[in-house]
Amino acid sequence: MYWIALVVAGCFEVLGVYHLKKVADKQWKSIIFLALSFAISFSLLSFAMTDIAMGTAYAIWTGIGTVGAAIVGMVVFNEPREWKRLVCIALILGAAIGLKLIS
Repeated sequence: MYWIALVVAGCFEVLGVYHLKKVADKQWKSIIFLALSFAISFSLLSFAMTDIAMGTAYAIWTGIGTVGAAIVGMVVFNEPREWKRLVCIALILGAAIGLKLIS
């Protein structure tokens, strides 16, 4: 249950970053969605930390957020899809999986 909450928290983190980009593009109605997404994300992260070690939970949460934001940026906002970026994303994902395996 705690791991599911952590993954969902990471997904809401990605959603919050998506809306952050929309706010940066002067779409002010996205502020409400940004605040709601981050509030849900932080709440679920806090819940997950009741059973998962803080360092592990935070690293996985930020990893999901980083990888997810990079992928959303590439798919939705046409950011560069260079092989170097993809390798770095794979390294972040691998580190998050490694933390889960040793936790």
